[in-house]
Amino acid sequence: MTRHIIIIQGHPDTAKFHYGHALAEAYTKGAKEGGHEIKTITVAELEFPLLRSYEDFYQQEPILVIKQCQDDIRHADHIVIIYPLWLGSMPAMLKAFFEQVFRPGFAMQPVEGGKVWKKLLKGKSARIIVTMGMPAFLYRWLFRAHSLKSLEKNILRFCGIKPIKESLIGMVEGNPKHREHWLEKMVGLGKRGQ
Repeated sequence: MTRHIIIIQGHPDTAKFHYGHALAEAYTKGAKEGGHEIKTITVAELEFPLLRSYEDFYQQEPILVIKQCQDDIRHADHIVIIYPLWLGSMPAMLKAFFEQVFRPGFAMQPVEGGKVWKKLLKGKSARIIVTMGMPAFLYRWLFRAHSLKSLEKNILRFCGIKPIKESLIGMVEGNPKHREHWLEKMVGLGKRGQ
């Protein structure tokens, strides 16, 4: 079954090719081999303002580039989010992107005076891929993957996206075989559209 997949590449540096880019390319290669339709949003290449107030979030009309991202996400069956762990969380630019994109009217809609929220992105699944310098088990067990859980619960599930799978890739500065293993794994995940 052909899936429509969108990759959200969350590394904020456009000056260099990073491991997260290699992971996205490997996933894309596998998805194409699997017969899936795939697009990529590279957040670092987008120009958009920060939201600074309640009114900005709830009432301001999204700019054209954000509307295009919303259209691409709306069209997708599966969302792949790739980012490096910075200071225990996602980079600020990626968070600002999510604030711009996942807004009322697109991702969710308050009903009954805001007491209940209608989830507008039901039927989509996601995979979150996080790279980090520390061992992944430390992030998961010692730090309890708090920022990852926040993304899953407070953004994706709140909008109706599920199931959500995760791939935590630790020690990315280490053994080249370890990095190659994950690139091969991304090809496989892309082929299966997972």
